[in-house]
Amino acid sequence: MIERVMVTGGAGFIGSHLVDQLIAMDVSVDVVDDLSTGRLANLASARNRGLGLLSFHQMDVRSPALVQLAKRRKPVVIFHLAAKTDVAQSMEDPFEDLTVNLGGTLRVIEAALAGGTSKVIFSASAAIYGDPPAETLPLLESTPLLPMSPYGASKRAALDYLDVYRKSRDLEYTALVFANVYGPRQKGSAEAGVISIFAERCLAGRPCTIFGDGTQTRDFVNVLDVTDALVRAMDNGGGLMVNVGTSKETSIANLYEQIANAAGCTLRPRMLARRPGEIDRSSLDNGRAATQLGWKPFTSLEVGVADLMDWYREHPEEYATKRNRRADEESAPK
Repeated sequence: MIERVMVTGGAGFIGSHLVDQLIAMDVSVDVVDDLSTGRLANLASARNRGLGLLSFHQMDVRSPALVQLAKRRKPVVIFHLAAKTDVAQSMEDPFEDLTVNLGGTLRVIEAALAGGTSKVIFSASAAIYGDPPAETLPLLESTPLLPMSPYGASKRAALDYLDVYRKSRDLEYTALVFANVYGPRQKGSAEAGVISIFAERCLAGRPCTIFGDGTQTRDFVNVLDVTDALVRAMDNGGGLMVNVGTSKETSIANLYEQIANAAGCTLRPRMLARRPGEIDRSSLDNGRAATQLGWKPFTSLEVGVADLMDWYREHPEEYATKRNRRADEESAPK
């Protein structure tokens, strides 16, 4: 049984769910997060349940202090989830995207070597594949990596560095390529969080925006399924890139209708031009995950969306500020 791990980005959306699962397994967890997007509130459940198993370190993943922390704490596994994830922002500020996503990964590698870590589990993204022909969907891991954005390029470059250090320094890794992850705690401002964006806006009575004609597709995978894959990767998938998705496509237009119906929202979405760097269609083949990790998705999109809407209704503070902001905007002088 692994006794201690480190989770970078552990106060974030995916990271906090992973921390919950690890604490439930009685694993000691060092969370590293600079709180630029993560929230301490996301760790409340783990902190209440952990009883000494959880340690939080507010730190930029690029900081040299990460190496010293790993030396002291000696995590057996490092889950590296900290990253810039906004495709549009990566187009506007590619240097920042590069320093966090690639520079941060190099710092994690340094920390792993210094702390005697046996494995790094890296969160990649479907953006590494770019926009391949529709007939190749769902995408296999053998698909050429042709990213269309600096975000995708930074994630692809990080994979190369992990492979180099595996061969030269025997640092094991598994790279999980996430499809579009959704679920509770995801910020509605996150680029990949279209489900949360639609849910928050519909519940707050605000119009939603679809960039493009709505026929573009994504592969939506529930965060609890993703957490399950991350945990399984601790002991499996060494030296491999493994897709974590449902192998299914859902159009953005159909997604909106499903969420609007669940929220009782009758507003029609605004249609704007597609943003630079965005792909047309996406879905990831999960065959390798099944054979190498013993993993498959167990949450349908219908069930996942229904559960998410229930969570929002139990946590109205997650969208109440948006509702209030809309009221202020409508009452402001024109």
